[in-house]
Order: sequence, then structure tokens, then C-alpha cells
Amino acid sequence: MILALLILIPAAGGLAGFFVTRVFLRRALLLAVAATHIALTGFCWIYRPGSILFGWLALDSVGLLFMTVSSALFLAASIYAIGYLKKEPKEQQDADEGFFFTNTPENIFIACLQIFLSAMTLVCLSRHFGMLWVAIEATTLASAPLIYFHRHHRSLEATWKYVLICSVGIGLALLGTLMLTVSASAIKNNLMLSQLLDNSGLINSPWLKAAFVLFITGYGTKMGLAPLHTWLPAAHSESPSLVSALLSGALLNCSFLGILRLHQVFVFAGQSDFSGNLLIFFGLFSMAVAAFFIVAQKDFKRMLAYSSVEHMGILSLGTGLGGTAIFASMYHLINHSLTKGMLFLAAGNIIACYKTRTSSDVKGILKRIPATGVLWTAGLFAIAGFPPFGLFVSEFTIFKTAFDQGYYFISAIYLALLTIIFAGMSHIMLNMSQGDSGAGREKESALAVIPPAVLGAATLILGLYIPDFLLNLLNEISAIFGAL
Repeated sequence: MILALLILIPAAGGLAGFFVTRVFLRRALLLAVAATHIALTGFCWIYRPGSILFGWLALDSVGLLFMTVSSALFLAASIYAIGYLKKEPKEQQDADEGFFFTNTPENIFIACLQIFLSAMTLVCLSRHFGMLWVAIEATTLASAPLIYFHRHHRSLEATWKYVLICSVGIGLALLGTLMLTVSASAIKNNLMLSQLLDNSGLINSPWLKAAFVLFITGYGTKMGLAPLHTWLPAAHSESPSLVSALLSGALLNCSFLGILRLHQVFVFAGQSDFSGNLLIFFGLFSMAVAAFFIVAQKDFKRMLAYSSVEHMGILSLGTGLGGTAIFASMYHLINHSLTKGMLFLAAGNIIACYKTRTSSDVKGILKRIPATGVLWTAGLFAIAGFPPFGLFVSEFTIFKTAFDQGYYFISAIYLALLTIIFAGMSHIMLNMSQGDSGAGREKESALAVIPPAVLGAATLILGLYIPDFLLNLLNEISAIFGAL
């Protein structure tokens, strides 16, 4: 019952959002759905619900981690959205009094936000590879209107690129799912994850390898792994900042989960060397591409987008290495989502104040909007993996695992790329924070500052202390992949 509610409540809220024409009610609906979802997710930490829909939907430790991150980030983005939407032009907010279908931009935006949450939840709960494919495709359809919210020709181009490229990726993933079926033809219900794990010895190895190549290419497209990452910078830069936070901190994770599920099959089948080596290659390549574009970036939202490409590469690298790097990768996923959410929300405040995304046109953030300036500067050191932030723990553990396993060349490249990326980002972000803006101090809304501040505080705390309940969950996930 709980699992059904986690999917149906945001879906119902999304459908209702199309019909509620009163501004206050539809915004209240968004907050109510976000709060209800995080409460139900918290309940799942205490009581793990059983499977539903003939076992197609179930909640394991991996799904619980991914769903918690998505739900927490969605709540922060929803609170931020209230203040964000108040600043939008009045024609985007208003509709006739009463309750009937309306297509005002805000109605569509709030409705699609909630449907997006429902789709991401379905991804986290899917234990059937066919259902997983449908859910990941649903996240594309639900999020595309969010990118187009401002209805500018650049946002239209970004939306079109997003849908087109991700559709190619999802098509490749579908072909990979079909090959997975062929590889497991000797197994009954051969797209059920539990059946594949229990009967991994019956899987045909060549077909399984072909399936993984298509998975990492197809789902990797939407995850933001290079070279098919090209939709990501445009979509992130043209979206409202709260949508950018959700795309980077939640959507990319959902696509990664599709790859991770099949990698789990490889681990159980004793063939993790093949999938692991591919994950290492794509991880390092994505970091290299991100480093190349970050150092010459002029648009600070696109810079953050390429940073997401980098961190998806780190996730891929850590997962491919295995061992304690599995623990580190899952920990990295949490901290990256929190930190990138903070940075994108802070970027939204900067754009609202300076009316530009060009970094050279932004000076003196610490003087003009000091709260946002502190978050922006702290976010630089958090996303770069400096202590005491959580990303330091995960990035250092991945480096140590690679070094301990004898991957000295990979370790060196990894450190070199991290250094280049930090140099590029610090040059842009510190120049924005310092100097004189030429204007006085401006008032900052609590709704614009509190959500990113809470996300930043969370990643700071996680750099100093891992709660027992989270530590136990991360250990469970590590055990699933044979790391413990």
C-alpha cells in the first residue's frame, strides 16, 4: 500500500494541478505532495514495505537510497519554487477563477513537477527491467515541459535537444532490454531482477555483454556520460534553476540506476570485470570531457552542468572499481545531489539579481547578496571535494581504492582531472563572489535562501558524521555488490 501511495499521490497531485486555477491552492498542493512523499519515504526507513504488482515493484536498499535523495531534493526545490514563481510575470500565473482545465505556464509547470516525482519514484521501485525502461522514459516526458517553462526560443531548442537525444538513448536501452531477454531465455520471467540474480548461472554471457553495452550507451546518454551528454548543458542552463537542481541531483541518478541494476546481474554472474571496465572507461572519459569544457566556460549554469557530467563520471568510475569504492560511490551520489542542488538554487538567486548567466558580468556577490554569496563560495569547495564536506570522503575513498587495487595510472588521471576542474571552477566562481558589484546590498527572500542553505548544511554534516541508519544502508548496498 505504501509503495502504491508513493507513486499515486504525486501522480494524482500532478493531474489535479492542471485543473486548479487559483494560485495559492496549486502552490499549496505542490508543497503538500512534496511533504507527504518525504514523510512516506521516511516511513519506509522504519518499515520496509513488501512488493506489489506481482513483484514488479519493490523497495530494496538501493531503491530506498535513490528515492530518499530524490524526495529530499524535491522538497527543497518545491519550497524554493514558491518564491521563484512569485517573481514570474503575472500572465504566467493567473487564470480564471474556478476549477477547470487551464494551460497557463504555471499550471503545467506545477503539474509536471509532481508527475516527474511520480515517475522518478517508479524508477526507484521497479524490479522488472521492462517496467524500469517505461519509468525512465516517463521521466523524460514529464520533465521536458519543465525545461520549456520560460517559452523562449533557447528553451525550446534545449527541450527539443533533450527529447531527441534522450529518445535515441532510450531506444538503445530498449534494444539492450531485448538482448537481456535473449541472454536469459532459459529463465522464467527473465526480466525480473530477482529471477536474474537467483539464476545468474543460466544467463548467456555474450548476449548479456551486448545488453550492457547498450545499457551504458542508452541510459548513459540520459545519465550524462560522455560522449552523448550534449543535451545536458543546454537543458540545465535554459531550465528554471529549481528544475536544473532536480535534473542534476535526481534525474541523472535515476538513469544511473538503470545501469546499476544490470551491473548487479554481472556481479552475481561473476562477470563484473566486463561491466566494471566499461564503467571505468566511461567514467574517466566523462571527467576528461567535463574538464575540457569547464575551463573555458562563460555561462556559469552551463559550468554547473558540465560539473554534473564530471560527477556522473566519478559515480561510474567508483562503481566500476568495486570494493570499498561501491560504498564511496553511493555516498558520492548523496553528497553530489545535495551540493549540486544547493549550487543551482544559489545560481537562480544570482540570475534573479544580476539578470545574466554570463560569469564575467557578475561581480561582488558576497557584497550584493551576501547569503547567496556565502552559499556560492562554500558550494565551490563542497563540489570540488574539499574537507570537511561530504564529497571529500567519497572522492578520496575512490582514489584510495583505485590506488590499492594497483590502478596507478587511473589514479593519476583521476587526480589530474579533479585538479583541472577545480582550477577552472574556482577561477569562475571566486571572481563572481569577489569584487564590487557597483550596487548596494539587496534583500534576499527566506524562501530563496533557506532551501539551498539546508542542502549545504546537510552535505557539511555528512562530511563530518555519517548517521548509523545511513551507514547501515550503505553497508547493505556494498554487500549486494560483493564489497563486504
